[in-house]
Amino acid sequence: MKKRVSRSAVREQVAALADMSLSELRVTWEERYGDPPKHRAPDLLRRVLAWRIQSDAFGGLDGVTVRLATNDRAPLMAAEQAGTRLARDYAGRRHEVVVAEDGVVYDGKHYGSLSEVARVITGQRWNGPRFFGLRRENAG
Repeated sequence: MKKRVSRSAVREQVAALADMSLSELRVTWEERYGDPPKHRAPDLLRRVLAWRIQSDAFGGLDGVTVRLATNDRAPLMAAEQAGTRLARDYAGRRHEVVVAEDGVVYDGKHYGSLSEVARVITGQRWNGPRFFGLRRENAG
């Protein structure tokens, strides 16, 4: 059975991280969790360690958040390979983009992101991956 930790104890443990050097943060991580991550920025390691301490005491991410973080990213990662074609029918017209190494190509022009293309097509702000059907939500 897991030992219950008070909120004030967790607050103190997290506050103590603020004054620790990178090497002290790594020692703290190693004492608690084993081999520390290879972060070189103390602020990043401090934030991750603070999250882990709080997660241990109060619980981690709920099931819905875990599913969104893992399942929703997979199609986007696969689509990010250069040469991949994405299509969307919108306003009676088929719109296709080709993923490039540094963005996407739509209608012969280079754009930095799918969101830029979605804005050009619709005239409104859109989440580009959602617009092109790479997210689980209804793409509209």
